[in-house]
Amino acid sequence: MDLRRDDMTAEIAAVAARFVVDEGLEYAAAKRRAVRQLGLPARTALPDNATLEAAVREDIAVFCADHQPAELRALRELALVWMDRLQTFRPHLGGAVWHGTATRHSDVYVQLFCDDPKAVEWTLIDHRVEYHPGEVSGGRGEPVQALSLRHRSEALGEWVLVHLMVYGHDDLRGALKHDAQGRKPRGDAAALRRLLADQGEARHEDAT
Repeated sequence: MDLRRDDMTAEIAAVAARFVVDEGLEYAAAKRRAVRQLGLPARTALPDNATLEAAVREDIAVFCADHQPAELRALRELALVWMDRLQTFRPHLGGAVWHGTATRHSDVYVQLFCDDPKAVEWTLIDHRVEYHPGEVSGGRGEPVQALSLRHRSEALGEWVLVHLMVYGHDDLRGALKHDAQGRKPRGDAAALRRLLADQGEARHEDAT
C-alpha cells in the first residue's frame, strides 16, 4: 500500500470538501481546485466521489453541525415545492439535498422524466417562471439538459438555484437502481416527505 499516495488523496479530499461545503462547488470542480490550491500536478490522482462525500460529511460534522440540518431542511422543503408543481413529469430529487450533505450554498437538482422535454418548458412559461436552458453534469458526469431557475428561500433568507434536469420517460427505470454504496441515488416526492418527517422527529428528540 502506498501510504504517501493515500495521505495525498485524503488531503485533496479534505480541501475539496471545504469548497463543497463553503461554496457549493460540484465534486469535479472542487477536486480540480483542491489540486491547484495544494500546488500539485494537474494529473495527480483524484479521490473518488465516495471518498469526497465521506470528507464532506466529516467537514459538516466538525464545522456545521449546529446549522446544517436547518439549511438542509429548507432546501428539501424548497425542492418539494417544485416537485409538487411538476408532478406530471415524475420528479425525483437527487444530489446533496437528497443525500443529506447540502448546505445553504448547495443547488437543488430535481430530475424530471417525460416523453416531451419541451412540455416542461411550456409548463414553466404557462406559469410565467423565468428560467435559463443549459446543461449540468449528471450522476456519472454526463451532460444533461437542464432548465435552471432561482427560488427565494425565506428560511435561508436568500435565493437558491434550482436545476430541472430533463430525462427521457424510459430513463426512470435505470435511474432507480441503487448506487455503489447500496443507496437510492434519488427519491420521489413521497420519499422526500418521509425524509422530512424523519428529520423533524430527530430534531424533536434532540430538543427534549
